[in-house]
Amino acid sequence: MEDNIKGKVVIITGASSGIGEAIALHLAARGAIVSLGARREDKINKLAEQIIARGGEAIALATDITDRGQVKSLILHTHATYGKIDVMINNAGVMLLSKLEELLFDEWDAMIDTNLRGMLNGVGAALPVFKAQQKGHFINIASLSGYRVDPTSAVYSATKFAVRALSEGLRQEVKPYNIRTTIISPGIVQSELTGAITDAYAKEMVKGMAAMAISPEAIANAVSYVINQPDDVDVSEMIIRPTAQPY
Repeated sequence: MEDNIKGKVVIITGASSGIGEAIALHLAARGAIVSLGARREDKINKLAEQIIARGGEAIALATDITDRGQVKSLILHTHATYGKIDVMINNAGVMLLSKLEELLFDEWDAMIDTNLRGMLNGVGAALPVFKAQQKGHFINIASLSGYRVDPTSAVYSATKFAVRALSEGLRQEVKPYNIRTTIISPGIVQSELTGAITDAYAKEMVKGMAAMAISPEAIANAVSYVINQPDDVDVSEMIIRPTAQPY
């Protein structure tokens, strides 16, 4: 298959660690130009320097995806620098598990603002560019929790179910503009995602899952696969989970 990655301009949110960092390193190694967005400016600057030192091309801009203006600035800066945007990867997210009875309203809001509104901010900022180009590709990182609900995951799952619904609606609406839309739903992956959990019960529950977690490079490989498809092929949805994961 002809390489459909080299030279593409790819924006990645949540690029400072975990899945986002792995995607950036993988795509840059394959010749993509990566634009890195995350709140931790020092980390994405170091990642951009690392990519450049390896012969790749990267830029970084501090971006809080809950801030619509910052997301728009990431898009405009990238477009102004390279004259195009080929792929928008809405990856940034938070997972703050707890039972509903704990009434952690602030954590519920954080998940809704980041996982749902943040993704919409990314879509809303990149869509006008893609329409003008008559070409583009959205890759929205959902979760296996977007297919199932477990104790402590009700709000997190709700946001990821919503990501899948919004992505499918987006796919149907943007077909006339030759825009591709992909949902990638990881299972248990090695990342910092569980580190932010404050609820003691949920913390203990996720400890038992760590042993089966797969590397974030597995998700990067999936992202690479869908981008590399010919422009008339839209891989709409993928689930990637550990072989050992029972659910």
